[in-house]
Amino acid sequence: MSVENKILNLKANVAVIGLGYVGLPLALNLAEAGYTVTGIDLSVSKVNLLNRGESYISDISNEALRKVNHTGRFMASSEFSLIQYADVIIACVPTPLNDYTDPDLSSIYAVVDYLQTYMKKGSLVILESTTYPGCTEEIIQARLEATGLQVGKDFYLCFSPERIDPSNRDFTLNNTPKIVGGVTLKCSNMASELYKKICKDVITVSSPKVAEFTKLLENTFRSVNIAFINEIAMMSEKMGIDVWEVIQAASTKPFGFMPFYPGPGIGGHCIPLDPMYLSWKAKYYKFFSRFIELSNSINSGMPDYVVSKLHQLLNQKSLHINKSKILVLGVAYKPEVNDDRESPALELIKLLIEEGAHVNFYDPYVEYIELENGRTLFSVDYDVNTFKQYECCILMTAHKAFRYEELKDLHVPIFDTRNAFSSFDDSHIYKLGAGLLHAGKDQEQEEMLQKITVAQG
Repeated sequence: MSVENKILNLKANVAVIGLGYVGLPLALNLAEAGYTVTGIDLSVSKVNLLNRGESYISDISNEALRKVNHTGRFMASSEFSLIQYADVIIACVPTPLNDYTDPDLSSIYAVVDYLQTYMKKGSLVILESTTYPGCTEEIIQARLEATGLQVGKDFYLCFSPERIDPSNRDFTLNNTPKIVGGVTLKCSNMASELYKKICKDVITVSSPKVAEFTKLLENTFRSVNIAFINEIAMMSEKMGIDVWEVIQAASTKPFGFMPFYPGPGIGGHCIPLDPMYLSWKAKYYKFFSRFIELSNSINSGMPDYVVSKLHQLLNQKSLHINKSKILVLGVAYKPEVNDDRESPALELIKLLIEEGAHVNFYDPYVEYIELENGRTLFSVDYDVNTFKQYECCILMTAHKAFRYEELKDLHVPIFDTRNAFSSFDDSHIYKLGAGLLHAGKDQEQEEMLQKITVAQG
């Protein structure tokens, strides 16, 4: 039976390489649909957890994992040699940036090495890892064809960007449209038939390059607009205007406006990284994206901006950051996840420690973080009496699990970078983008009016 018919009849053996936030949900969904799936990961500890029915991904419960395990259609392994039994190989490996903000494609190169060693003829290979336009063909296709294989005949190759949004209950793998771009039409058709078994809508585009560019456009759009609203927030503070109220009012327009919200920076596995892939590749064509570079500069500078505002806040209390006890509320990059990758809270904590502050954090989802100096910082327990001893709290992640009224009632100065305390108007709560101090804002406006009156005679 051909691989194409195996896919159509749920007889294909599928290998998913990389069992993180992308690969694990994909593997389990394919197994639930009826395919026999082998999940392959370098981490032996992760493999052991999965085979015991213990999930390390917040969106996947132990119960859901064990239900799939009991079907006998899913197993995890750290043996890459199992690729030789797969009809379909899907790579969901990390593609971070290096210290120079250039793409680190070492994991993709490693996958190709394994494919060259173990892949059988006729296999369908799909890359889901975010990368630059052209990567699928320039690295995977070129290296496999260098061994004498021919794409569209001896193997089939596609790019299909992952669109996972951790903790999003409304849009999941099943109801988020799936983009597929194959090197040949048959490549696209085979991948489309596979994804149709688990995704409601599958959209085929003309090439892997288009599919690769699509993912980068989606997140570059977000990065640019977040940077724009961060700059607007800084502008509004200078004017003594609450940017959150402005955004709320502008959002009443039913056309021509899409709300974005300011914050202490961007985090996660997509928005901070994807635009830099696009900018990096564009330079090969002597094209320099000013929007992308400027947006990256603004967004990556937001933790520094938060520290500068904290200086002002503490100065009003006749305090200094040096030796102050500061509690960071939330270090995950977004609410309701245990993922701290690229979280702006990590940069903020580093900056505060460098300035001599005594920093702790509380996050109900993140047990500990690794600092650059090799030190491990553990989340403190939730204890309101202990929290009262801090000079300041900084809200970095707006977890729904936080007891906001209890935190407000501590009467410890709170710097809210997410507008999470919007339902309270207490004078000790200060919002990013709304002017630092209630009294200070009124005083600045009064002084400005006096200056105008004097100037007008």
